[in-house]
Amino acid sequence: MVNKLKLQTATIQITEGMKPYVNSHKEEIDFKQRALLLYPFIQNGTISHGKAAEILGISKWSLIQLYGSLGIPYIDMSEEELHEDIKNAMVAAL
Repeated sequence: MVNKLKLQTATIQITEGMKPYVNSHKEEIDFKQRALLLYPFIQNGTISHGKAAEILGISKWSLIQLYGSLGIPYIDMSEEELHEDIKNAMVAAL
């Protein structure tokens, strides 16, 4: 899952109780942590999903699937907003 990227180290503090979970499947967890660190920048519009995927060395689709598996939607809007977008698109198409 992780391509050969030039990585730098950042240290975070965890509780003793977290240690067994963080140390198992370390490579996969490290990758997910890097992806999660980028998500706020996607959410606030600083970077796109495509740019985040590029930074992580994966495809945009792989990143979208990863976020989906973590419960983070690609499109983050309410049902009401979705209906409004559909209505606007239908009006624009006329």
